[in-house]
Amino acid sequence: MEPEADRKDIILVVDDDEDIARFVEFNLRLHGFEVVHASDGQEALEIIERQRPDLAVVDLMMPRIDGLELTRRLRADPMTSALPVIMLTAKGMTVDKVHGLSAGADDYLVKPFDTAELVARVSSTLRRNKEFREVSPLTGLPGNSRIRREISDRVRNGVDYAVGYVDIDRFKSVNDRYGFVRGDDFISALARSLHRAVVGVGLPPAFLGHVGGDDFVIVCAPDQVRPLTSRAVVDFENAADTLYDQTDRERGFVELKDRRGNIRRAALVTLSIGVSLSDAGKRFTDPLEAIAVASEMKTVAKSQPGSYVAVDRRRGVT
Repeated sequence: MEPEADRKDIILVVDDDEDIARFVEFNLRLHGFEVVHASDGQEALEIIERQRPDLAVVDLMMPRIDGLELTRRLRADPMTSALPVIMLTAKGMTVDKVHGLSAGADDYLVKPFDTAELVARVSSTLRRNKEFREVSPLTGLPGNSRIRREISDRVRNGVDYAVGYVDIDRFKSVNDRYGFVRGDDFISALARSLHRAVVGVGLPPAFLGHVGGDDFVIVCAPDQVRPLTSRAVVDFENAADTLYDQTDRERGFVELKDRRGNIRRAALVTLSIGVSLSDAGKRFTDPLEAIAVASEMKTVAKSQPGSYVAVDRRRGVT
């Protein structure tokens, strides 16, 4: 396996026109990219399940699942919502239509295009993605700027929404007992549990982001909060139990030495989730305000035993 720093960016080319796909693949490989090819959106989704590309070049018009539908599905899935997409569109489309198509994509190219433009668009989109979307290298989930944008989009669209701030109780005890590598396993387990919960609530699509460390943010419809958090708590606690050494798991705590050499006990990890709600009367105009209230409620949740969800009732009730 190549070191991360030396790994080539993987570009997924999705086009049912074999000639165009070969042209794109040849030129991207020539400029140092790894390339995988899918003939339509359905095949693209299957490939993305097996490996994680860094960018997708997607033709608009394709059989089964076209480019717009593929992009919509990628944006709706928290594990692919940050995947940058360049849309290939036909020459002669109106400017308004092209801008409309690119709303779900990061950029677009009008066919026919030359090699220099293709490589420049791919390179600049990858650079912007790495600089501004801050995808977590541990979980593959979008970071702070993408979280803020998700909330801003919901504010702008005028829909009611909830923001949940999630972290692991007594996470430090895991790192102290087993080390940071095992700690990362707990973070990854939480990401998977939250992902399954987000997918499980169905439509409208809920959003999942990774702030950093063991801190995650979910953005969803208010009536999705209870089923989403309930499923995530049960799923994570079951997954976390398997990550403890058998002795610690069976007795229900870990033993740690403090700086003075005294032994203290730390219970097994649970989740604290704080939730802020928008309402029709008064909405958050700043995403940071919605996140701050959710974080404040998470502190309230931490004062309660076990996994706990604390909802701010001052701005609306689910």
